[in-house]
Amino acid sequence: MVHVTSEIGRLRRVLVHEPGPEVDRMVPPMMEELLFDDILFGERARDEHGRFRRLLQILGIEVVEAGDLLLETLADPDAREWLWRMMLPQLPPDLRAAIPADADEMAATVVGGLLTDDRDGGIEVGDLFRLTPLPNWCFQRDPQVILGNGIVFSAMATPARWREGLLARAIFRFHPEFGSTPVVHDPMRPEPGHEEFFGYHRPRLEGGDMLVLSPEVVAIGVSERTNALAVDALARGLARVEGGPRWLEIVHLPRRRAYMHLDTVFTPADRNAALAFPPVICGSGSQLAETYEIDLMGKDLTPKHRGCIVDSIREHGLDLELIPCGGADALAQQREQWTDGANTLALAPGVITLYDRNVATADELDSRGWRVITAEDVLLGREEVSLDGAGKTCLLLPSNEISRARGGPHCLSHPLERDDVL
Repeated sequence: MVHVTSEIGRLRRVLVHEPGPEVDRMVPPMMEELLFDDILFGERARDEHGRFRRLLQILGIEVVEAGDLLLETLADPDAREWLWRMMLPQLPPDLRAAIPADADEMAATVVGGLLTDDRDGGIEVGDLFRLTPLPNWCFQRDPQVILGNGIVFSAMATPARWREGLLARAIFRFHPEFGSTPVVHDPMRPEPGHEEFFGYHRPRLEGGDMLVLSPEVVAIGVSERTNALAVDALARGLARVEGGPRWLEIVHLPRRRAYMHLDTVFTPADRNAALAFPPVICGSGSQLAETYEIDLMGKDLTPKHRGCIVDSIREHGLDLELIPCGGADALAQQREQWTDGANTLALAPGVITLYDRNVATADELDSRGWRVITAEDVLLGREEVSLDGAGKTCLLLPSNEISRARGGPHCLSHPLERDDVL
């Protein structure tokens, strides 16, 4: 079962993936395309990710490992054949006919990549790998989005991440439990009259740009990773969904690497609050992300200019106080936006997670009456937190290593099941 109608409803079930051998195999020439700032120390990244997972479990949230779902999916020979066939353009010619014989071998190959037999002759990616690994697969927010009781698949922006979208489609097509999930929209499926999807103008849509704000309101960023072509198709797809959302808020982000997804500058934290990077979300300068709105139940799906997303969604019952990442200081705001100070995973209304390196953001939350405690204190039993009426609470996650991969708690996780917000 999947069910998500907001970004803040009490989290019951969440999809994650521990950074595995694919991170240990990453080399510096891969960093630019993957948008990593550094190669990671895998052991430390796994330790920090493990503490994140354990915190969720202690708070009563079921943690689902994407790697386990992939293994269970690939136990089906039809799933292995389908995925291998979809991967053919990425495979070296000598591998195209040789479908791995079992799930373990195939999962290790499609996630961890394949090394060349002779790695003494060069330092470039092509010299080292027959099939490159997927270090970004730890960011489970991006390959898919659960919307209501169905799923929206992504169309990943860069070739380095295309395979992640295939893994999501394999899991939600063949997995014994999740294979029956209704597909709300798949941007890679051709539409009549839109054959350009398979040409130069390829749709790009990533989950970090899509926020399920309420049963009625969905926001989508037009960014470095999501393009207008995919947003137009998403609007048409959502308009056909009976009982789906009414309003699509299209947020045009400035083209800067720092704002790679909408969730890097704006994430809901409570019924009436959101973490945000002010110059982009509610500023008055050139960096303001202009918002356009589509009434998905109207006859005309032409976007209407709305200005600021906060003002636009207020008309649909979402009156959000913006909590500036980095606090009031403009310098701290930029620094902590870069380190995902505006990227929170809400575990329940008013109970959020944040990287501990975002000290100024934590101080701002404290000044507004939020209880700020470390995940370590919860893990060691020094503090107790309830997701049922706990009051405003921010849980600080260890982040010295994993934050260098350029993604916060919202990026690292994908809610599969949340309670509706009443």
